[in-house]
Amino acid sequence: MQILTPTFDLAAFYAELESATERVLMLDYDGTLAPFKIRPEQAVPYPGVVELLDALMGQGDTRVVIVSGRRASEVAALLSLRRPPEIWGAHGWERMSAEGVVAVQDTAEEVRRSLASAEAAADTFRRAGARIERKPASIALHWRGLPAINIARLRSQVQAAWEPFAAEGMLELMGFDGGFELRAHGTNKEHAVRTVLSESGAECVAAYLGDDVTDEDAFRAIKGRGLAVLVRAEPRDSLADIRLRPPRELIAFLQHWRQADGKSMRSAGV
Repeated sequence: MQILTPTFDLAAFYAELESATERVLMLDYDGTLAPFKIRPEQAVPYPGVVELLDALMGQGDTRVVIVSGRRASEVAALLSLRRPPEIWGAHGWERMSAEGVVAVQDTAEEVRRSLASAEAAADTFRRAGARIERKPASIALHWRGLPAINIARLRSQVQAAWEPFAAEGMLELMGFDGGFELRAHGTNKEHAVRTVLSESGAECVAAYLGDDVTDEDAFRAIKGRGLAVLVRAEPRDSLADIRLRPPRELIAFLQHWRQADGKSMRSAGV
């Protein structure tokens, strides 16, 4: 584990977690709970993750929330937890309740037209091996698994094709670990985190775990209200408080959380 915020005290955080009456654990999926795969349907969680999340949700004293760039239904299917968690999909544009009810924010007609045009402009990139993914408020191009020379070519071509759409002001072009995404302004993972925290008490102990640059919005949102955790094998600049190397340090963190949660229940006589 690496401490990124010099003043952060992990032992004090665990002590606070143990005595808390309310806990919220927010987690990204790809790169955080599961390793990246060329074929996204094969990106199943690291060994031990499902069992720990099932145990946490079974104890009932932690609100588990998944916040992902994927569609919420995809995450639910890959996790296959006994008790479905709340899932925010498509970078916060979708919200799936634990009961499976999905609410999707609407986008303006102009945004939908621009995304459709951007998708058409990217159609030729499929022949270069790229995967195009359309979401409610964005379109993503994935190049994971392609040779480096193909990726370099795609990077410049995609930027040239999509930057004009971003220049119109309704969309933003974001790089991520494995591609580019052109998405509508107004909602991102920060929105999801702020909403979840607004539904929690002021004394709630919270954490957000994520790996990619798209998680920096969430780290920004949780600052001052909880712990920001970068889950990543290699270091990078980040707003996070600590960095965990997956899967070993990730599993250890989830085990600590479960133990603290369990101690609280035992002390309450549950």
